[in-house]
Amino acid sequence: MSDLTTAAPTAEGERLPVMDILRGFALLGIFLMNIEFFTRSMQSFSGGVTPAEGLDHLLGVAIYVFVQGKFWVLFALLFGMGFALMRERAIRAGRPFAGQYLRRTLLLALFGALHIVFFWVGDILFAYSLAALVLLAFVGGVSLVFDRLPGTAAGILGMLFYVGMAGLWLLMGVGLMFMPESMADPVRQEMLGYVEDGARAAAVYRDGSFMEITQQRIADFQFLFTGATIFQIPMMVGVFLIGTWLVGTGHLADPASNRGFFVKLAIGGLLLGAIGVGASLGFGVEFDLVEDFAESTVALALMTLGSLPMALGYLAIVVLLATGALRGPLGVLAPAGRMALTNYLMQSVICAFIFYGYGLGLFGQIGRTGQVGIVLAVFIAQVAFSHWWLARFRYGPMEWLWRAGTYLQWPPMRRVAHA
Repeated sequence: MSDLTTAAPTAEGERLPVMDILRGFALLGIFLMNIEFFTRSMQSFSGGVTPAEGLDHLLGVAIYVFVQGKFWVLFALLFGMGFALMRERAIRAGRPFAGQYLRRTLLLALFGALHIVFFWVGDILFAYSLAALVLLAFVGGVSLVFDRLPGTAAGILGMLFYVGMAGLWLLMGVGLMFMPESMADPVRQEMLGYVEDGARAAAVYRDGSFMEITQQRIADFQFLFTGATIFQIPMMVGVFLIGTWLVGTGHLADPASNRGFFVKLAIGGLLLGAIGVGASLGFGVEFDLVEDFAESTVALALMTLGSLPMALGYLAIVVLLATGALRGPLGVLAPAGRMALTNYLMQSVICAFIFYGYGLGLFGQIGRTGQVGIVLAVFIAQVAFSHWWLARFRYGPMEWLWRAGTYLQWPPMRRVAHA
């Protein structure tokens, strides 16, 4: 039989329930971080926490410490797990894998590109798709070796990718700290221009028309993509590989019987994460981008080094709780996780309307407290909507399109009612 006749979307009975819960949990964390990108210029994020007082300051610091950088990693771990599961099922069924996954990845790139152009510069889907192409080429190119590597090899290699790039970032920051004054002045002038660019961008997002904001968003993405690609893509590939290792251990298929593994992962991940995050906090949480450019670079690199183990710790804690005392309450998140792509994109649609000039124009006017309130209200509504939708349909709208393009067939959408 051909690839098209044997390939099919994952049946509900083949899904790992804990992964849907993890996706729902990650969706909330991503939203807590991403909403600030809709009300603050991209350039200002290198300055750490937005200066504020009272509850706004406390929430800003809490999200900076416990959320920033951790949840894109958690989502990337889940992405790597999905890659491994899809490949494993294709191998078991004796059908080609590369063509399906290539179509899936190119569709994700299309969704990400449209997301960037029409809604939000901070999209992660496009970067995920590029990293997924690297992962596919890597695994396909060395498949004879990859399939024979010890189970931990993919995890170790992933760690080297991630830590290596974060380490280079840290070394760059340390180099900036010891830069001669004669070289520091031109860097300060460059950073001053960077700050001024951010102020101009903020004015466009607050007051601009749809076309003006779209043009600004594309310009911001070009700058962001050029600067971040050298670090971000290899780090994502590393996290994907760690996700494939987690699936390869087999522990996620039966987490209740492997609680010891997840207890160790939770303790080890949180301790290592606390070291990296704690070292970052030693440099502060608010930075003057012109005068503190070196310190902010070191602080963000240390925060990045702590984000991976902390995300692994979060994953382990959710798995333990979802297979233990909080199985019922956390299970409420599963439908939102099954519709993660739809919900992620819908969050951007809602935020663009609230904050941009062609909507309510509240860019820069809502503090962290108000942002958290919006996140909770929207997320609760998304969870409720996901339950309602999946009681009637098999897939979320975007998930359905994604599967149709991946498998080149229209999967059945409506659930069949039985007497």
